[in-house]
Amino acid sequence: MSEQEKQNPTDIEQETQSTEIEQEEVQAEQVDEEAVVVEPLEEAILRVQELEQQLVEASKKEQEIQLRARAEIDNIRRRAEQDVEKAHKFALEKFSKELLNVVDNLERGLAALDSAVTDEKTQALVDGVEMTHKELISTLAKFGVEAVGNVGETFNPELHQAISMQPAEGFESNQITVVLQKGYLLNSRVIRPAMVMVAA
Repeated sequence: MSEQEKQNPTDIEQETQSTEIEQEEVQAEQVDEEAVVVEPLEEAILRVQELEQQLVEASKKEQEIQLRARAEIDNIRRRAEQDVEKAHKFALEKFSKELLNVVDNLERGLAALDSAVTDEKTQALVDGVEMTHKELISTLAKFGVEAVGNVGETFNPELHQAISMQPAEGFESNQITVVLQKGYLLNSRVIRPAMVMVAA
């Protein structure tokens, strides 16, 4: 009889049980190792997802900042263009105001000469002054200067300055009856309001 046969069946059973227990312990250790491996893997996946979310948010913020910067640049460009346009339009304002005194003096001279004309020589003088006046008005018009304030117009406080209000025959209320001094606009901006008398 061999040695194995000599062994007691309970011994064989115990060996088998111990082998099974060892195998179960090895399997339990493997499961524990897998659990240990799985936990850091899950944590890493969560961390990657969290970082991806932060990246998306950072990208959105960057796009928003870029849009705001572009809008600000466009606003600055638009304001600069408007400033340049206004500078071009109204650069002549001071010069035009000075020329208005010349126009006023020519008109006063013409009014005085109209009553003093007695012969052809003085009529030639009047014609010369009238031509000078027309040429000056034409030149001012080329640069956007236009007269406002005519008899019969409706009073407009943005364009006219009322000196007095008096009842006048043939005029409705709030109509200009007398223009004491013409007003002028430069590219639709008032550079001098017209001084007028208005019907009450």
